[in-house]
Amino acid sequence: MSGPTSTRSQWPLPPSTVRAVLSGHGILGLAFAAVIYLVCLTGTLAVFVHDLERWEQPEQPNITAIAPTMLDRALAAARTDAPPDAVFYISLPSTTAPGAGIVAYKPDVEREWQVTANGALVAKETPFSDFLLNLHIALHLPRTWGEFIVGLAGVALLSSLLSGILAHPRILKDAFHLRLGGSRRLQEADLHNRLGIWALPFHVTIALTGALLGLSTLIVGVLALLLYRGDTAQVYGLFVDPPPAADAAAAPLPSLGVLLVEAHRRAPRAEPHQIIVERAGRADARVTIASERERLLVPQDTTVFDARGAVVKDQHPRDLVAGTRILGGIGQLHFGWYGGLPVRLLYGVLGLALCVVTSSGVTIWLARRRDKGRPVPLWERLWSAVAWGQPLALIIAALCTLAAGEKAAAWTWLAATIVLLVAAGAARWPATSLSRRLRIVDALLLGVGVWLLRRQHQGSIG
Repeated sequence: MSGPTSTRSQWPLPPSTVRAVLSGHGILGLAFAAVIYLVCLTGTLAVFVHDLERWEQPEQPNITAIAPTMLDRALAAARTDAPPDAVFYISLPSTTAPGAGIVAYKPDVEREWQVTANGALVAKETPFSDFLLNLHIALHLPRTWGEFIVGLAGVALLSSLLSGILAHPRILKDAFHLRLGGSRRLQEADLHNRLGIWALPFHVTIALTGALLGLSTLIVGVLALLLYRGDTAQVYGLFVDPPPAADAAAAPLPSLGVLLVEAHRRAPRAEPHQIIVERAGRADARVTIASERERLLVPQDTTVFDARGAVVKDQHPRDLVAGTRILGGIGQLHFGWYGGLPVRLLYGVLGLALCVVTSSGVTIWLARRRDKGRPVPLWERLWSAVAWGQPLALIIAALCTLAAGEKAAAWTWLAATIVLLVAAGAARWPATSLSRRLRIVDALLLGVGVWLLRRQHQGSIG
């Protein structure tokens, strides 16, 4: 009597297809790791974007003070060149942050000028700096989708940091244990773990604020669905004052100098930092003056005026709840645009550490696969092309922008990225050899770029 036959279920896909799917799955994971690394790298450079702007356009005015009457003249000139109904953002100069500027903004168009001491406008032309900032914020994709992907990268980075800590119970005990001279994988693992734990507060802050900034549109949409039946305007109304009743009748704009004096009188310990002018020339115009104090991360003194120059809102730090202060500081905390050069240098060093942690994490994972007898040399070469090829692509984009003087940085970077990835995929060099060659080229082209920038800067001054 024969017993019941046991049948073993089989996966409907053949083994070759399964291997192909797994390979594609790994490539997708590698691609998202590349996005995280690119966001970290460009974010580190974006900390110095204002310094890059001054090097890129050395002839731009670098004033530390401007007469209020010259501000009126500059705003009047900007209004003639700006699109209708634009909102004007006027940044005021100071000794710690020299340079005055005006941005005319509409959702579909944006123009930007620097302001001279006599109120004249100089068109701001910093194509590489603009490219770098847009690459970090939205990957040069449509803004909503790009910010969403960058926000997801922040979430993934934050979860990787936290899971890395939880997966290493001895990480605090071994915080100063660095094995040198032995296995290359062990050295990289120690460097990865040490940089991860030493700068963990910075890494978590950057990842969390980046996720909040990138996913802000999604967060607002979810809150609107949960609280206000999908009305996002009510969510934004929690943080932004509603506009006054519409009145398109013509009305002169009050003198900015008079408004600055009144704002400073109401907040004598704060210095005006930014002026926002909405619906200029209309009876429903609104002028907001934001002032900043020492030892505060963001401007928290705000005075709002109507078209007649009357104060309609006067807000100071004591009026703000903790949540509003935190929300106001997210952008400053993320980009490091506060506290002057020492803070930027600190952010630069810690940002490079985060780049090393991100890159070495993938390198260690690939090395472990090799040690277990499952090497993926193609992936290793592709990751080398990302880790050391992205700095090279950015340098090439900067050099082409300097040489051609055209706004072609995005296309140059994209072309260089594609060429490097294709070349790495077709190369027969080991990944370590490819990395070494790319590092040499990076150093050489970086030296050329610094030399060209210094030459351009000296020629402009001369």
